[in-house]
This record gives sequence, C-alpha cells and structure tokens, in this order.
Amino acid sequence: MSPESLQRGNLSSPTVFLLLGFSSVYRAQVTLCLCFSLVYLVTVLGNLFIVTLVWLDAHLHSPMYFFLGPLSFLDICYSSVTLPKILGDSFSPQRTISFVGCITQIYFFLCFGDSECMLLAAMAYDRYLAICHPLHYPALMSKKMCHCLVAISWLSGSFSSLIQAFLTARLPFCRSNMIDHLFCEVPFLLKVSCSPNALLNKATLYVLAATIAVGSFLLTLVSYVHIIGAVLQKAAGTQRAFATCTSHLTVVSLFFGAGAIVYLVPHSSSSKQMDEVLALLYAFVTPMLNPIIYSLRNSKVKGAIRKTLNRGV
Repeated sequence: MSPESLQRGNLSSPTVFLLLGFSSVYRAQVTLCLCFSLVYLVTVLGNLFIVTLVWLDAHLHSPMYFFLGPLSFLDICYSSVTLPKILGDSFSPQRTISFVGCITQIYFFLCFGDSECMLLAAMAYDRYLAICHPLHYPALMSKKMCHCLVAISWLSGSFSSLIQAFLTARLPFCRSNMIDHLFCEVPFLLKVSCSPNALLNKATLYVLAATIAVGSFLLTLVSYVHIIGAVLQKAAGTQRAFATCTSHLTVVSLFFGAGAIVYLVPHSSSSKQMDEVLALLYAFVTPMLNPIIYSLRNSKVKGAIRKTLNRGV
C-alpha cells in the first residue's frame, strides 16, 4: 500500500497513520536501528539492575533510595512504549500505525511520562524534608508515606493521560494522516487535526499536560529553593547532604528541559530535526542515563554496586 492510498478515504476517522520520522536512506536506517537497539538494551538492563539493587541491598531501603526502584521501572515502561515499535518500523517500507494503536501509544507514553514527573517531584520533596527538617524526617517520610507518594504519582499520571488520550481520539483529521514524527505524540496529531474547535481542544490538552508537568516542576523548584536556602544558612553537614541532590537535579534538568521545549515551544516545518533530537533526548536517552547518573554520582549506590559485584566474583 502506497502513502497516497493511505491518505484516501474519510480522514475525519482514519484507520491508520503514516509515520515520517525515519530517513529513507538505507545506511541511515541501519545506523539508527543499531543505535536504538543499543539504547533500548542499556535502558532495560541498567534500570533492571537498579531495581534489583534497591530490592536486595538493605542499605538502600531508606526513602531516598526507595524511589529509585519505581523510577527505574517507569523508565523501562516509558522506553518500551515507543522504541520497540520504532525498531520494527526501521526497515519497513510502510511505517504505519493504526488509529487505535496511535491513541494507545499516546495514553501509555503520557501515563508513564506524567507519573515520572510526579515521582521526580516526590523525590525532591523527600530531599527537602531530609535537609530542612532532619529531626522529623523519619516520622514524616515513613514507609507508608513513600508508598502513598508512589501511588499518587501513578494515579495522577493515569488519570491525566486517560483524559488527554480520549480528547485526542475525538479530534477529526481531515488534513492528512501523515505524522511527521518518530512516534505518536499529542503536539504532532494536533498539527494534522482540522477540528472547528481546534483552539479549545488544544487549550484543554495543554492545560491537562501543564497541570501535571508544570505542577510537578513547580513543586520540585519550590523544594529546591528551600533546600538551597537551608544549605546557605546552615553548617557543612547540610552542605554534604545537598550533595545527594546532584543526581536528582541532573535527571530533572534533562527530563523537564527537553519535554518543555517539545510541548511549549511552537513547532514549524523547519524545526523537524530539532523536534526529533529533543524527542530522542527525553523519550529515549534520559531513561537510559538515569541509572548511570544515579550510579556514578551517589556514593551509597556505588558502594552497593561494588558489594554486589564482589559477591558475584
């Protein structure tokens, strides 16, 4: 089936979308396929290692490290929503995805992404309590509270993404069913929609996205404003405690920075390559880097890794 035939029919309710993100040059396809395969392998193995490490090592059962397990699990799920499909399409002459498959991909991509936003905010709140209220920290950040924060992250991400996916599914697509991107994502479906209430639909979708993403970012920002204030006022012990925040700050900067540019900056045809680079950064590269960042920048995690490797030897 040719791209022209895929565009025929009633595009207000398309049965398939055509993804245009991949290059048609064979060598480029081979290179991209190898790169994505390596990224996905490192992402899955690295994050599985962190989940196993946190579960097995008793020294990592404190609240600060408890959140690493759910975060790594989210990263595996987040990458698995898009990368296997992209790898399957890398040599396909018709890189298509069904309408239902596209909406399903949007739902799970937003679900895991929104949940990760909330979980990163919960981790920032944990560091705020540990540094600004160290005497009350064990009582305030109990095991029950940790589980509640993880559950809230998952539930809020699921609810928000369900509404966004439902609203996206109701959009009419009468311009084209070609999505100029690597995978299905809300901003790129809005570009090919011709809804008479397009502005209202876009506003609703962006408000929902902002409620989770911007809300969790502001919570993270407020937590770190208080943390930095406490570090500047207190003794060296607090400054040493602040060193445990550097890995979290690095992950937050990568994840929120690239995501904000994709969702908040206006898109144009000339920015296609930049859109794809940013999508690669926050959708694929950040989940791969998270276990590496936490492993290299945290002494307790590095100690647990050395202990585990010595046991294996």
